[in-house]
Amino acid sequence: MLKPSEELIKRALLEDGADADITTRSTVAEGQQAEASIVSRQEGVIAGLEIAAETFRTLDERISVELLQRDGARVKGGDVLALLQGPARSLLSAERVALNFLGHLSGIASVTARCVSATIGTPARIIDTRKTTPGLRHLEKEAVRMGGGYNHRFGLQDGVLIKDNHIKAAGGIEQAISAARRQAPHLFKIEVECESLSEVQEALAARADVILLDNMDVKTMRSAVELVRQRAPQVLLEASGNIGTDVNRLAAVAATGVDFISLGALTHSAPNFDVSLEFA
Repeated sequence: MLKPSEELIKRALLEDGADADITTRSTVAEGQQAEASIVSRQEGVIAGLEIAAETFRTLDERISVELLQRDGARVKGGDVLALLQGPARSLLSAERVALNFLGHLSGIASVTARCVSATIGTPARIIDTRKTTPGLRHLEKEAVRMGGGYNHRFGLQDGVLIKDNHIKAAGGIEQAISAARRQAPHLFKIEVECESLSEVQEALAARADVILLDNMDVKTMRSAVELVRQRAPQVLLEASGNIGTDVNRLAAVAATGVDFISLGALTHSAPNFDVSLEFA
C-alpha cells in the first residue's frame, strides 16, 4: 500500500495554489456540497489511490473518500476507482494535484506490468533504478512494486555498485572490487558494471558477487551469461543500459538467462495514466 507523505502533499497543494483557487471561488458557492467519482479512462494497473485520497483530505478534512479499487489492481477504461463527497470547492481545488499523483504513479505501475509480462517463463526479474523524480522516489518505487516489479537500491547507502567512473578512479576493476571489499560491510554484495566480455572475465577473477552487463547487445549478453554460468554459477547477473520497454526486446534479454533487468524507463519515461474526476 502506498504510504502518503503529508509534507509532499502539502507542498504539491501549495505549488498549485489550491487554497487560492480563484476560478472555483468565483463560480461555486461557499457552502455547496457535491458528490464525485474518480474514473479510469484506460486499461492498466492502478497505483497512487491512497495518496490521491489523502490529497483531498489534506486540503479539506470534510471530504470523505471511498476507494472502490486497491493499489495494484488491474482496471479497464470506465472503471470507477473511488467515490468522493464533500464541499464542492475543495473537491475542485484538490482535483489536479490528486489526479497528478494517481496518473503518474499508475503510469509507472502499468508500464512495469507490461514489462514483467515479457519475462514470464524466465528467471529474470524487472527492477527499477535511481532514475526517479526528485522527491518522489519512495512513491515511484512503490508503484513499480504495484506493477509486479522489484526495487534496486533506494539510495547510494543501500549497496555497492561499482560503475565505469568508479573503475577509472580506482585504477581498474580488480582495484575497485578489492577496495570495496576492504571498506564495505561484510553483508553487502559487490556489484560491478561491465561493458565487454573481457571486463566480465576481470570481474570474475576479482570475485564480484554481481555483474551488471551494461549496454550489451543480446548476442554478447548471451555469451556473458554462458561464461559466468560455467565459471561462477553463484554470481548474479543484471542486464541494463538502453534496453527500454519494448516487450520483444525485453523477452530476448530475459531469454539470455540474466537474473535481473534494470530499467530506468519505468520511472523516468512512463506515460501518464488517464484518470478523471467527474461530478455527479
